[in-house]
Amino acid sequence: MATGSQADQAAIDRRFMAAAIRFSNRNSGLTSTNPSVATLIVRDTAGGPVIVGRGVTARGGRPHAETEALVEAGQLARGATAYVTLEPCAHHGRTPPCANALVSAGVSRVVGSASDPDSRVAGKGYAILREAGIEVVERVLAEEAAMVMAGYLMRSTQKRPEVTLKLAISQDGMIGKSGEGQIAITGEVSRRQVHMMRAVSDAILIGVGTAIADDPELTVRLPGLAGRSPERIVLDPSARLPLDSRLVQTSKTTPVFVAVCEDANPERKESLARAGINFLAAETFSGRIALPELMEDLAARGTSTVLVEGGAATASHFLEEGLVDRIVVFRGAIVIGDGGVAAPIDEMHMPSGFRLLREVRYGDDHVSEWSRSG
Repeated sequence: MATGSQADQAAIDRRFMAAAIRFSNRNSGLTSTNPSVATLIVRDTAGGPVIVGRGVTARGGRPHAETEALVEAGQLARGATAYVTLEPCAHHGRTPPCANALVSAGVSRVVGSASDPDSRVAGKGYAILREAGIEVVERVLAEEAAMVMAGYLMRSTQKRPEVTLKLAISQDGMIGKSGEGQIAITGEVSRRQVHMMRAVSDAILIGVGTAIADDPELTVRLPGLAGRSPERIVLDPSARLPLDSRLVQTSKTTPVFVAVCEDANPERKESLARAGINFLAAETFSGRIALPELMEDLAARGTSTVLVEGGAATASHFLEEGLVDRIVVFRGAIVIGDGGVAAPIDEMHMPSGFRLLREVRYGDDHVSEWSRSG
């Protein structure tokens, strides 16, 4: 049974690790092939523990969080505790491993959260610390940290990105209305939340049918966050994406990748390429883009998270292939009625193996988030 002081220290560790996990969100979607990791350097003072250094993986993936936090802490790192949301790296690149940097800085204790499946790390970082006489505490709020970097962990272990399916569903179970383009199903607060989801994703994906019917832009349109718009992917086997679409017109400022088949019209491809469109060579199965292979290709390019925004056929295709890891349902208050396009799933008909993570309300909208168990 833990003593009072042990229980107090465990509570402190959880508190600072929770703060580190929140801080790690700062650069989500901006760190290239690396996960967005955070490090806090915490020093005991007469008034209690104080954060003397903070670091988060820099944009593009370097420097790592530990390096950033140690620079900020300076000499105050000596004898302090480092809270790291992912095991410190143990492999040499152009700079020394983060585990060695912590040793050199003189920290006395390291509290870690999620484990790194990278074979170059996987226990080796902690071993370096322990060999140097540093106390190591592992797996503090590990599940919470793993959720934040689920894309990196998925790409490392399963060689594909983490896929989140977002659906806006009307009160009568529709996601749109045939022939009427985009319909505002949810309120302004919910739409802003969707923009935040985009801002922390590596890529947004839709089918060409939705691209033609709705003519979406799929960028982040929140004050100060326009630069966080992820790349946009369109499943378009025959290269039908219109040249005057918003996606094509904005492709030179925010990248657009079109997944096309080998026998797509070469003239159409050439026209799209001149307009700034990039292409992903895709295989087909039963007349559709082979999604498992496409996801493998995206992972190989360094894509860790994909947000699927539509439409019904594309959502169904991902669900049928078992490629969806999270589902976020925005249930609006409007009724669409006749001519509506039925949602492929809803809160009462989730795929087997999904569990409810949270529910919130944004005005008249009800939002539920589901995650694949295990």
